[in-house]
Amino acid sequence: MKAKPRKPKTSKKAPAAADGHAVIEDWIKNVKADMRPIVQRVDELIRRTIPGLQYAIKWRIPFYGLPEKGWIIAIAAYTSHVNVTFFGGADFDPPPPHGPGGRSDRYVKVTTLEEAQGPMMRKWIKQAGRVRGWVMRVHEAKTRPPRRSNHGSAARHATAR
Repeated sequence: MKAKPRKPKTSKKAPAAADGHAVIEDWIKNVKADMRPIVQRVDELIRRTIPGLQYAIKWRIPFYGLPEKGWIIAIAAYTSHVNVTFFGGADFDPPPPHGPGGRSDRYVKVTTLEEAQGPMMRKWIKQAGRVRGWVMRVHEAKTRPPRRSNHGSAARHATAR
């Protein structure tokens, strides 16, 4: 019996920074009309709260980052809600409500403009500017997904080797 050919491994390389916010503005234009005000408000809060941001689009998702911290926030717009992901969000006080087990990123589902501009969103965005986000090290790009913090996943990777 002949073995199936292996699919090439894909690496989750961090996005490359764009020249400015225009890439995010173009993405926002393509968001479903019902979700666009939510996305615009979150984008505005991020830009007003965290100085010195870099921007990128990867996997049709906008990323916001800081050179010294990595990618700290991502936004995904769906038909009925918007997910705002905080890389390093498990370290927030309090952390956003949703997230995969063992990783430090957390997210919140936003369904209304009131939620997008509420006090918790503001608090999480402020905290995002102070924690380490998604930083891809050159040697990791070919070997494994990125480390997001020193909690959980780093220890698992160390014991798995």
